[in-house]
Amino acid sequence: MNRQLRTVWTAITLLSVMVMQSAHAAPTDAFTQATRLGRGVNVLGYDPLWTDASKARFKPPLFRVIHQGGFQTVRVNLQAFAHMDSSNQLDPQWLQTLDTVVKQATDAGLNVILDEHDFHPCAQDAAVCRTKLLAFWSQIAPRYKDAPSSVFFEILNEPNGELTSDKWNSLLSDALTVIRQSNPKRTVVIGPARGNYFQALADLRIPQDDPNIIVTVHYYNPFRFTHQGAPWVKSEIKTQTGVAWGDKTDRTKMYHEFDVIAGWATAHHRPILLGEFGAYDVAPMQYRLAWTIAVVNAAEKRHFAWAYWEFEGSFGVYDIGRGQWNEQIHRALVASDHAYIKGE
Repeated sequence: MNRQLRTVWTAITLLSVMVMQSAHAAPTDAFTQATRLGRGVNVLGYDPLWTDASKARFKPPLFRVIHQGGFQTVRVNLQAFAHMDSSNQLDPQWLQTLDTVVKQATDAGLNVILDEHDFHPCAQDAAVCRTKLLAFWSQIAPRYKDAPSSVFFEILNEPNGELTSDKWNSLLSDALTVIRQSNPKRTVVIGPARGNYFQALADLRIPQDDPNIIVTVHYYNPFRFTHQGAPWVKSEIKTQTGVAWGDKTDRTKMYHEFDVIAGWATAHHRPILLGEFGAYDVAPMQYRLAWTIAVVNAAEKRHFAWAYWEFEGSFGVYDIGRGQWNEQIHRALVASDHAYIKGE
Protein backbone atom coordinates (compact mmCIF):
# COMPACT_ATOMS: atom_id res chain seq x y z
CA MET A 1 0.00 0.00 0.00
CA ASN A 2 1.55 3.35 -1.06
CA ARG A 3 1.81 6.32 1.29
CA GLN A 4 -1.17 8.18 -0.20
CA LEU A 5 -3.47 5.18 0.03
CA ARG A 6 -2.24 4.46 3.55
CA THR A 7 -3.05 8.03 4.57
CA VAL A 8 -6.56 7.78 3.14
CA TRP A 9 -7.13 4.40 4.78
CA THR A 10 -5.92 5.72 8.14
CA ALA A 11 -8.29 8.68 7.88
CA ILE A 12 -11.23 6.41 7.04
CA THR A 13 -10.39 4.10 9.93
CA LEU A 14 -10.17 6.98 12.40
CA LEU A 15 -13.49 8.37 11.14
CA SER A 16 -15.13 4.96 11.57
CA VAL A 17 -13.85 4.72 15.12
CA MET A 18 -15.17 8.21 15.88
CA VAL A 19 -18.59 7.34 14.45
CA MET A 20 -18.75 4.15 16.51
CA GLN A 21 -17.73 5.99 19.66
CA SER A 22 -20.32 8.68 18.97
CA ALA A 23 -23.04 6.06 18.48
CA HIS A 24 -22.27 4.57 21.90
CA ALA A 25 -21.92 7.86 23.78
CA ALA A 26 -25.09 8.82 25.60
CA PRO A 27 -26.29 12.21 24.32
CA THR A 28 -27.02 14.82 26.96
CA ASP A 29 -29.90 16.21 24.93
CA ALA A 30 -33.13 14.43 25.85
CA PHE A 31 -34.92 16.19 22.98
CA THR A 32 -32.56 14.57 20.48
CA GLN A 33 -33.16 11.25 22.18
CA ALA A 34 -36.93 11.70 22.02
CA THR A 35 -36.69 12.44 18.30
CA ARG A 36 -34.61 9.31 17.95
CA LEU A 37 -37.38 7.25 19.59
CA GLY A 38 -39.83 8.31 16.90
CA ARG A 39 -42.51 5.67 16.40
CA GLY A 40 -42.53 2.64 18.68
CA VAL A 41 -44.53 -0.35 19.81
CA ASN A 42 -44.89 -2.21 23.11
CA VAL A 43 -43.63 -5.81 23.09
CA LEU A 44 -43.17 -8.98 25.13
CA GLY A 45 -45.20 -8.05 28.20
CA TYR A 46 -47.10 -11.32 28.44
CA ASP A 47 -45.01 -13.63 26.28
CA PRO A 48 -44.05 -17.09 27.67
CA LEU A 49 -40.48 -16.22 26.63
CA TRP A 50 -39.72 -14.96 30.14
CA THR A 51 -40.42 -18.31 31.80
CA ASP A 52 -39.75 -20.81 29.01
CA ALA A 53 -37.96 -19.69 25.84
CA SER A 54 -39.10 -22.84 24.03
CA LYS A 55 -42.70 -21.61 24.30
CA ALA A 56 -42.02 -18.06 23.12
CA ARG A 57 -44.55 -16.63 20.69
CA PHE A 58 -42.30 -13.71 19.80
CA LYS A 59 -39.37 -14.94 17.69
CA PRO A 60 -36.11 -12.98 17.09
CA PRO A 61 -36.83 -12.20 13.39
CA LEU A 62 -39.84 -10.16 14.49
CA PHE A 63 -37.54 -7.37 15.66
CA ARG A 64 -36.49 -6.85 12.04
CA VAL A 65 -40.13 -7.12 10.96
CA ILE A 66 -40.91 -4.28 13.39
CA HIS A 67 -38.08 -2.14 12.08
CA GLN A 68 -38.94 -2.81 8.45
CA GLY A 69 -42.57 -2.09 9.29
CA GLY A 70 -41.80 1.56 10.02
CA PHE A 71 -41.02 1.55 13.74
CA GLN A 72 -37.85 2.83 15.37
CA THR A 73 -38.39 1.69 18.96
CA VAL A 74 -39.61 -1.20 21.09
CA ARG A 75 -40.81 -0.60 24.63
CA VAL A 76 -40.03 -3.91 26.33
CA ASN A 77 -42.56 -4.52 29.13
CA LEU A 78 -40.73 -6.20 32.02
CA GLN A 79 -42.62 -7.76 34.91
CA ALA A 80 -39.51 -8.50 36.88
CA PHE A 81 -40.89 -8.78 40.41
CA ALA A 82 -42.11 -12.32 39.66
CA HIS A 83 -38.53 -13.29 38.76
CA MET A 84 -36.97 -12.20 42.06
CA ASP A 85 -36.04 -14.53 44.90
CA SER A 86 -36.76 -13.91 48.58
CA SER A 87 -33.85 -11.46 48.77
CA ASN A 88 -35.07 -9.61 45.66
CA GLN A 89 -32.26 -10.92 43.47
CA LEU A 90 -33.24 -11.39 39.82
CA ASP A 91 -33.18 -14.88 38.35
CA PRO A 92 -29.93 -15.33 36.34
CA GLN A 93 -31.80 -17.09 33.54
CA TRP A 94 -34.28 -14.23 33.30
CA LEU A 95 -31.38 -11.77 33.10
CA GLN A 96 -29.79 -13.77 30.30
CA THR A 97 -33.08 -13.74 28.43
CA LEU A 98 -33.23 -9.97 28.85
CA ASP A 99 -29.65 -9.63 27.57
CA THR A 100 -30.63 -11.60 24.49
CA VAL A 101 -33.73 -9.48 23.87
CA VAL A 102 -31.75 -6.24 24.15
CA LYS A 103 -29.06 -7.51 21.76
CA GLN A 104 -31.55 -8.85 19.22
CA ALA A 105 -33.57 -5.62 19.18
CA THR A 106 -30.44 -3.46 19.01
CA ASP A 107 -28.96 -5.57 16.20
CA ALA A 108 -32.24 -5.08 14.31
CA GLY A 109 -31.68 -1.32 14.42
CA LEU A 110 -34.24 -0.56 17.11
CA ASN A 111 -34.08 1.64 20.18
CA VAL A 112 -34.99 -0.28 23.35
CA ILE A 113 -36.92 1.10 26.32
CA LEU A 114 -36.56 -1.17 29.37
CA ASP A 115 -39.92 -0.55 31.02
CA GLU A 116 -40.37 -1.98 34.53
CA HIS A 117 -44.04 -2.76 34.16
CA ASP A 118 -45.08 -3.99 37.61
CA PHE A 119 -47.82 -1.44 38.16
CA HIS A 120 -50.27 -3.90 39.72
CA PRO A 121 -48.13 -4.94 42.72
CA CYS A 122 -46.99 -1.33 43.15
CA ALA A 123 -50.59 -0.13 43.30
CA GLN A 124 -51.39 -2.72 45.96
CA ASP A 125 -48.41 -2.15 48.28
CA ALA A 126 -46.25 0.96 47.94
CA ALA A 127 -43.75 -0.21 50.58
CA VAL A 128 -43.09 -3.55 48.89
CA CYS A 129 -42.92 -1.76 45.56
CA ARG A 130 -40.23 0.59 46.87
CA THR A 131 -38.05 -2.28 48.05
CA LYS A 132 -38.42 -4.32 44.88
CA LEU A 133 -38.13 -1.43 42.44
CA LEU A 134 -34.92 -0.12 44.01
CA ALA A 135 -33.55 -3.67 44.03
CA PHE A 136 -34.45 -4.02 40.36
CA TRP A 137 -32.61 -0.89 39.27
CA SER A 138 -29.67 -1.67 41.57
CA GLN A 139 -29.15 -4.78 39.41
CA ILE A 140 -30.26 -3.61 35.97
CA ALA A 141 -28.57 -0.21 35.83
CA PRO A 142 -24.98 -1.45 36.34
CA ARG A 143 -25.64 -4.42 34.07
CA TYR A 144 -26.38 -2.05 31.17
CA LYS A 145 -24.02 0.80 32.02
CA ASP A 146 -22.02 0.15 28.84
CA ALA A 147 -25.04 -0.35 26.59
CA PRO A 148 -25.40 2.07 23.68
CA SER A 149 -27.43 5.23 24.10
CA SER A 150 -30.22 3.54 22.13
CA VAL A 151 -31.11 1.70 25.36
CA PHE A 152 -33.41 3.73 27.61
CA PHE A 153 -34.54 3.06 31.19
CA GLU A 154 -38.17 3.60 32.22
CA ILE A 155 -38.37 3.56 36.02
CA LEU A 156 -41.95 2.29 36.40
CA ASN A 157 -45.03 1.92 34.26
CA GLU A 158 -48.25 3.60 35.42
CA PRO A 159 -47.69 4.23 39.15
CA ASN A 160 -51.12 4.33 40.77
CA GLY A 161 -53.21 3.16 43.73
CA GLU A 162 -51.18 3.15 46.95
CA LEU A 163 -48.34 4.73 44.99
CA THR A 164 -49.75 8.24 45.24
CA SER A 165 -48.08 11.26 43.64
CA ASP A 166 -46.20 12.09 46.85
CA LYS A 167 -44.96 8.54 47.34
CA TRP A 168 -44.12 8.22 43.67
CA ASN A 169 -42.13 11.47 43.60
CA SER A 170 -40.05 10.21 46.52
CA LEU A 171 -39.53 6.77 44.97
CA LEU A 172 -38.66 8.03 41.49
CA SER A 173 -36.05 10.34 43.01
CA ASP A 174 -34.43 7.47 44.90
CA ALA A 175 -34.58 5.17 41.87
CA LEU A 176 -33.02 7.84 39.69
CA THR A 177 -30.19 8.23 42.23
CA VAL A 178 -29.55 4.49 41.99
CA ILE A 179 -29.49 4.65 38.20
CA ARG A 180 -27.21 7.68 38.07
CA GLN A 181 -24.55 5.93 40.14
CA SER A 182 -23.68 3.75 37.15
CA ASN A 183 -25.43 5.59 34.28
CA PRO A 184 -24.83 9.32 34.81
CA LYS A 185 -26.00 10.24 31.30
CA ARG A 186 -28.41 7.45 30.39
CA THR A 187 -31.76 8.76 29.11
CA VAL A 188 -34.42 7.86 31.67
CA VAL A 189 -38.18 7.85 31.05
CA ILE A 190 -40.45 8.98 33.90
CA GLY A 191 -44.20 9.53 33.99
CA PRO A 192 -46.68 10.92 36.53
CA ALA A 193 -48.79 8.97 39.00
CA ARG A 194 -52.44 8.06 38.45
CA GLY A 195 -51.43 5.62 35.74
CA ASN A 196 -49.26 8.05 33.76
CA TYR A 197 -52.38 10.16 33.30
CA PHE A 198 -51.63 13.51 31.71
CA GLN A 199 -53.77 15.38 34.24
CA ALA A 200 -51.31 14.25 36.94
CA LEU A 201 -48.36 16.01 35.27
CA ALA A 202 -48.92 19.00 37.54
CA ASP A 203 -48.01 16.83 40.54
CA LEU A 204 -44.91 15.25 38.97
CA ARG A 205 -41.59 16.27 40.57
CA ILE A 206 -38.40 15.41 38.72
CA PRO A 207 -34.92 16.82 39.41
CA GLN A 208 -34.51 20.12 37.62
CA ASP A 209 -30.76 19.64 37.28
CA ASP A 210 -31.03 16.35 35.37
CA PRO A 211 -31.36 17.02 31.62
CA ASN A 212 -31.43 13.37 30.57
CA ILE A 213 -35.10 12.71 31.26
CA ILE A 214 -38.01 12.13 28.90
CA VAL A 215 -41.47 12.48 30.44
CA THR A 216 -44.07 9.92 29.45
CA VAL A 217 -47.86 9.92 29.52
CA HIS A 218 -50.41 7.35 28.38
CA TYR A 219 -53.55 8.13 26.44
CA TYR A 220 -56.72 6.03 26.37
CA ASN A 221 -59.36 8.76 26.24
CA PRO A 222 -62.28 8.44 26.09
CA PHE A 223 -61.97 5.24 28.13
CA ARG A 224 -65.56 4.22 27.37
CA PHE A 225 -64.51 4.08 23.71
CA THR A 226 -60.98 2.59 23.91
CA HIS A 227 -61.94 -0.11 26.43
CA GLN A 228 -65.49 -0.93 25.36
CA GLY A 229 -66.20 -4.61 25.87
CA ALA A 230 -62.92 -5.26 27.71
CA PRO A 231 -63.66 -8.00 30.28
CA TRP A 232 -61.07 -6.79 32.82
CA VAL A 233 -62.56 -3.30 33.18
CA LYS A 234 -64.29 -2.83 36.52
CA SER A 235 -67.28 -0.85 35.32
CA GLU A 236 -70.25 -1.00 33.00
CA ILE A 237 -67.87 -0.22 30.12
CA LYS A 238 -67.08 -3.93 29.78
CA THR A 239 -70.68 -4.60 28.75
CA GLN A 240 -70.92 -1.72 26.29
CA THR A 241 -70.10 -2.21 22.60
CA GLY A 242 -70.66 -0.30 19.41
CA VAL A 243 -69.42 2.98 20.93
CA ALA A 244 -68.51 5.45 18.19
CA TRP A 245 -65.76 8.08 18.06
CA GLY A 246 -64.80 10.86 15.70
CA ASP A 247 -67.30 13.72 15.56
CA LYS A 248 -66.24 17.33 15.96
CA THR A 249 -66.76 17.29 19.73
CA ASP A 250 -64.64 14.14 20.12
CA ARG A 251 -61.79 15.61 18.07
CA THR A 252 -61.89 18.99 19.75
CA LYS A 253 -61.62 17.35 23.16
CA MET A 254 -58.68 15.18 22.07
CA TYR A 255 -56.75 18.10 20.59
CA HIS A 256 -57.34 20.15 23.72
CA GLU A 257 -55.96 17.34 25.88
CA PHE A 258 -52.87 17.05 23.71
CA ASP A 259 -52.42 20.81 23.96
CA VAL A 260 -52.49 20.48 27.76
CA ILE A 261 -49.66 17.95 27.55
CA ALA A 262 -47.70 20.12 25.12
CA GLY A 263 -48.22 23.18 27.32
CA TRP A 264 -46.79 21.37 30.33
CA ALA A 265 -43.84 20.13 28.26
CA THR A 266 -43.04 23.64 27.04
CA ALA A 267 -43.34 25.17 30.50
CA HIS A 268 -41.03 22.54 32.01
CA HIS A 269 -38.73 22.15 28.99
CA ARG A 270 -39.14 18.38 28.80
CA PRO A 271 -39.67 16.15 25.75
CA ILE A 272 -42.69 13.85 25.73
CA LEU A 273 -43.09 10.16 25.00
CA LEU A 274 -46.66 8.96 24.48
CA GLY A 275 -45.73 5.59 25.94
CA GLU A 276 -49.06 3.83 25.39
CA PHE A 277 -52.22 4.36 23.39
CA GLY A 278 -54.61 2.03 21.64
CA ALA A 279 -58.21 0.88 21.28
CA TYR A 280 -59.43 -2.60 22.18
CA ASP A 281 -60.38 -4.69 19.18
CA VAL A 282 -64.07 -4.85 20.16
CA ALA A 283 -64.37 -1.19 19.09
CA PRO A 284 -65.90 -0.84 15.60
CA MET A 285 -62.99 -0.78 13.17
CA GLN A 286 -63.97 2.43 11.36
CA TYR A 287 -63.92 4.36 14.65
CA ARG A 288 -60.87 2.54 15.94
CA LEU A 289 -58.96 3.61 12.83
CA ALA A 290 -60.18 7.20 13.05
CA TRP A 291 -59.12 7.42 16.70
CA THR A 292 -55.70 5.87 16.06
CA ILE A 293 -54.92 8.17 13.15
CA ALA A 294 -56.05 11.19 15.16
CA VAL A 295 -53.80 10.25 18.10
CA VAL A 296 -50.77 9.72 15.86
CA ASN A 297 -51.34 13.01 14.08
CA ALA A 298 -51.94 14.91 17.31
CA ALA A 299 -48.76 13.45 18.86
CA GLU A 300 -46.51 13.98 15.86
CA LYS A 301 -47.76 17.50 15.21
CA ARG A 302 -46.63 18.33 18.76
CA HIS A 303 -43.32 16.49 18.31
CA PHE A 304 -44.09 13.70 20.79
CA ALA A 305 -42.43 10.34 20.36
CA TRP A 306 -44.88 7.47 20.73
CA ALA A 307 -45.20 3.72 21.38
CA TYR A 308 -48.42 1.95 20.42
CA TRP A 309 -50.06 -0.57 22.72
CA GLU A 310 -49.40 -3.25 21.53
CA PHE A 311 -47.53 -5.44 19.03
CA GLU A 312 -49.79 -8.49 19.39
CA GLY A 313 -52.90 -9.17 21.40
CA SER A 314 -56.33 -7.61 21.68
CA PHE A 315 -54.96 -4.16 20.77
CA GLY A 316 -52.36 -5.63 18.44
CA VAL A 317 -50.88 -4.29 15.24
CA TYR A 318 -49.49 -7.71 14.26
CA ASP A 319 -50.92 -11.21 14.07
CA ILE A 320 -48.20 -13.67 15.09
CA GLY A 321 -50.36 -16.67 14.27
CA ARG A 322 -50.77 -15.56 10.66
CA GLY A 323 -47.33 -13.97 10.47
CA GLN A 324 -48.58 -10.65 9.12
CA TRP A 325 -49.52 -7.12 10.06
CA ASN A 326 -53.08 -6.25 10.94
CA GLU A 327 -53.01 -4.10 7.88
CA GLN A 328 -55.56 -1.41 8.71
CA ILE A 329 -54.15 -0.67 12.16
CA HIS A 330 -50.59 -0.86 10.84
CA ARG A 331 -51.36 1.65 8.12
CA ALA A 332 -53.14 3.92 10.60
CA LEU A 333 -49.93 4.03 12.62
CA VAL A 334 -47.17 4.35 10.05
CA ALA A 335 -48.64 5.40 6.70
CA SER A 336 -46.45 8.17 5.33
CA ASP A 337 -49.34 9.88 3.55
CA HIS A 338 -51.20 10.89 6.74
CA ALA A 339 -52.60 14.38 6.54
CA TYR A 340 -53.19 16.22 9.80
CA ILE A 341 -56.86 16.18 10.68
CA LYS A 342 -58.53 19.30 9.35
CA GLY A 343 -58.97 21.85 12.08
CA GLU A 344 -56.08 20.54 14.18
